[in-house]
Amino acid sequence: MHVTIDGFGGNPAQLGNLELVRNLLDRYPDEIGMTKISIPNVFEYAGVKPEDWGVSGFVLIAESHIAVHTFPEHGQVWVDIFSCKGFDEIPAIDKIVDAFALKSTRVHKLERGLEYPHNVDASIPLNRTERREVTPV
Repeated sequence: MHVTIDGFGGNPAQLGNLELVRNLLDRYPDEIGMTKISIPNVFEYAGVKPEDWGVSGFVLIAESHIAVHTFPEHGQVWVDIFSCKGFDEIPAIDKIVDAFALKSTRVHKLERGLEYPHNVDASIPLNRTERREVTPV
């Protein structure tokens, strides 16, 4: 599943806090049922325009990655949660809203692996058909 969170109206002090973003990325994977496999990498950056500065960070998870990009002067944050397994996106979104005191969000969710049933018994006929198509008899 791939969830993107565009956050608006956030607290500029929280959005600009490098340690807040680092701590969030350090604990967040476990809080949403993911497996952290790297330390968070977090950087402060300056945009071409002075007001475009912010904090960007990511953490690798066994399921893929989580990335955060903040824009304190604009009260905005972009969060990307990319996972090869499903998860409950509501608590994941709520934790981001709380971390940055967001007033509103725009969330997009993309299911992954839709072509395969999640039930093993239902997937067997599909797998057999695909194997016949790939391997000439």
